[in-house]
Amino acid sequence: MKQRFYVHETSIVENKVQIGNGTKVWHWVHIDVGAKIGKNCTIGQNVYIGKNVKIGDNVKIQNNVSVYEGVKIGNNVFCGPSCVFTNDLFPQSKRKKKKYQKTIVHNGVTIGANSTILSNLSIGKNSFVGAGSLVNKSVKQNFMVFGVPAKHIYKISKKKIDEFF
Repeated sequence: MKQRFYVHETSIVENKVQIGNGTKVWHWVHIDVGAKIGKNCTIGQNVYIGKNVKIGDNVKIQNNVSVYEGVKIGNNVFCGPSCVFTNDLFPQSKRKKKKYQKTIVHNGVTIGANSTILSNLSIGKNSFVGAGSLVNKSVKQNFMVFGVPAKHIYKISKKKIDEFF
C-alpha cells in the first residue's frame, strides 16, 4: 500500500506508529512507539511526540514542541513554537515512572508560543492559551487564558472570534 503521508528523511518514526493521510512530518522529528497522528496534520521541525500519544486530525504542531506520554490532543488544535507538555508533577531522576499523568487538549484549542502545559489537566474546547503562559490548572471551554500562572481572562464567543479574524 502506498504511503499517503510525508516524513522527512531526517526524522525517526518508531514501530507501531500510525500516521494519517495528508500529514507532513518535517526535519528532525522523533515519533515514539505507539503514537497515533491523525489526518492532515503538520508536525514541525525538531518535534518530539512521546509513546502512545494521540493526536487528532488537522493539528498543527510548530517547531521545537515536546508532547510527552500521557497527552491526548483533539482535532483542529494549534500548538505554537516551543510549547511543551509535561506528564509528571513531581519528576525525579532516580526513580522510573510506571504511569504518567494525563493531559487532554480538546478540539479547536490554540496554544501560544513558549507556553508550558503542566500535567493532569484539561484544556477546554475552543480555548486559547496566550504565548508564554504557564498552564497549571484546567482551562474552561471557550476561554482565553494567559500569564504566569495562566488566568482565565474572558470567555470567547463565536462573534468575538469572527471579529478578530
